[in-house]
Amino acid sequence: MTYKIIISSFFLIFVLHNAKAQRVEQSIPEKTRILFLFDASGSMLAPWGNQLRIDAAKKVLTDLVDSLRVNDKIELALRPYGHLTPSKEQNCQDTKLEIPFAPNNNDRIIDRLKYIYPRGTTPIAYSLQQSANDFPKDKSYRNIIIIITDGIESCDGDPCAVSLELQKKDIFLRPFVIGLGMEEKFASEFDCMGEYFNAKNINAFRTVLNGILSQSLSKTTASVELLDQSGRPVEKDVNVSFINTFTGMSEFDFIHFRDENGKPDTVEVDPVLSYNVVVNTVPPVVKKNIFLKGGTHNVIKITTPQGGLKINQKNTFEYDHDVQVLVKKPSDSEIINTQEMSSEEKYLIGNYDLEILTLPRITFRDFEIRQGETQTINLPAPGRINIIYSSKGIGSLYAIDESGRQKWIKKLDLRGGKQSFGIQPGKYKYVFRSDKAMGSKYTQIKEFEIQSGQTLNIKIY
Repeated sequence: MTYKIIISSFFLIFVLHNAKAQRVEQSIPEKTRILFLFDASGSMLAPWGNQLRIDAAKKVLTDLVDSLRVNDKIELALRPYGHLTPSKEQNCQDTKLEIPFAPNNNDRIIDRLKYIYPRGTTPIAYSLQQSANDFPKDKSYRNIIIIITDGIESCDGDPCAVSLELQKKDIFLRPFVIGLGMEEKFASEFDCMGEYFNAKNINAFRTVLNGILSQSLSKTTASVELLDQSGRPVEKDVNVSFINTFTGMSEFDFIHFRDENGKPDTVEVDPVLSYNVVVNTVPPVVKKNIFLKGGTHNVIKITTPQGGLKINQKNTFEYDHDVQVLVKKPSDSEIINTQEMSSEEKYLIGNYDLEILTLPRITFRDFEIRQGETQTINLPAPGRINIIYSSKGIGSLYAIDESGRQKWIKKLDLRGGKQSFGIQPGKYKYVFRSDKAMGSKYTQIKEFEIQSGQTLNIKIY
């Protein structure tokens, strides 16, 4: 019995340790703060259907705030603008946090809405900037702004720049902007701030507002299907990044996983944002402008067929440095990867130019990587040259190809004494002039050949 207790204790410790070691590093906060940035400028007195815009907006917002009182994972706040001074004063700082964030403040917001009357101008940029101070610093909350307006910025501010700056600072997520009966031409004024919706009538406004809440608050998951050349979801073990399309910053990173049945795992993602999904293969594959449907599971399919490349060479210790392989796309000077000798790495299928930094360098043009295969290149082992100088001088080493053409590969270190280095098997020649020689005609030229694994001693006088 004692033995069983000890074994059980060790098992429990092991399970607890594994649970701690495998803790989830990236998760979405369970709680959400929503700030309503509410337009109360003079233009909200315009008719909308059979009532004024301000009255319609208040009614719909009141109903929404009232419906949210049952959700204990939400805190609300209200910041109107354009309601403090008459429009003739052109007060571009006309905004105030009327009801700050607090639990169960729904009635306070509803009551305050009754007394807000349109008066002034439309300082959207300034109001947005001030809203950065409205959110208490607390990583356990997501911060969301819903802007309700019937007009564009009227104070020469730049709402787009302000929104981008505050999003990059993680003050709030990408704002939702609801235009009340606005002309379509103004859509571009708000697209750069966040996600824009144009509510053409009161019913559309109600639908949009409820849709935003559903998108924001419903649990949303996604799985990424990495497809091979035939469209089969078999690729795995690749770093996948969800990049915020607006800020360009990474929101989620994970190493793609498949279970024993070949199914990818599910990750929770924030549906408020839109993403560029980057699959960090070599080279990377990007699927742009992914909008997730809130409250459901989203499957993102990306074609990433891969094959392997391995380059082997014995006795690489003969070189003074680790041998690396530069991988480029054909006819492109950009290096897309640097691979170590004798390592195996995966690449997207296709053709590549390989430059192996041996001496001399070895190149393979339009080398093909095929789906699901590992292409292996076996290079002959290098030899070694020991060059002994009797005097200082100037010199170079050339490689001679099969047609007899020469290619410069190395400047000789001619400080006198001895120089030793590894070199690929092949034909070579050196060109040397002693610093004591009194003219070019005394240049020494000598051809030689070296075999794999051979050590060759060369004396230069």
